[in-house]
Amino acid sequence: MTLNKEIGQRLRAARLAHKYSLSELASRTRTLSKSRISNYEQGIRRMGIEEAQELSEALEGITPAYLLCLDETSPLSQQEWQLIQRYRKTDERGRDVILQVAESQGQYEGARPTEDSAAGAA
Repeated sequence: MTLNKEIGQRLRAARLAHKYSLSELASRTRTLSKSRISNYEQGIRRMGIEEAQELSEALEGITPAYLLCLDETSPLSQQEWQLIQRYRKTDERGRDVILQVAESQGQYEGARPTEDSAAGAA
C-alpha cells in the first residue's frame, strides 16, 4: 500500500470515529475544503505538515504525527473515543456529571498506595 493511501485511511478512520461528515470536518478547519480532505482520504493527494496540524486540531485526540504515519500508536483507545463521543452528545448537566465522576476517580487513584510505597512500608 502506498503511503498516500495509508495516510488517507488513517484520516478517514479518525473522521468516522468522530462521526464527522466530510463537510463537517472541513467546517472545523480553517482552510481545508471538503474536496481537499476527500482527496487526502482517497490517497490522490498527500497532506503536508500544516494540513496535518490543522486536521489534528479539528480531530481532537489525533496527532499530526499519527495522521502522517510517523507514529504507529493511536493516541486514544476505542473506549476513549466512545467516551469522547458520549460526552459531546450530552447536555451541559450530563457533561458536568461526567467531569465529576472523572475527577472523583482521579482523586481515588491518587489516594491508592503504589507498589513502591507499599513495598517501602513492609
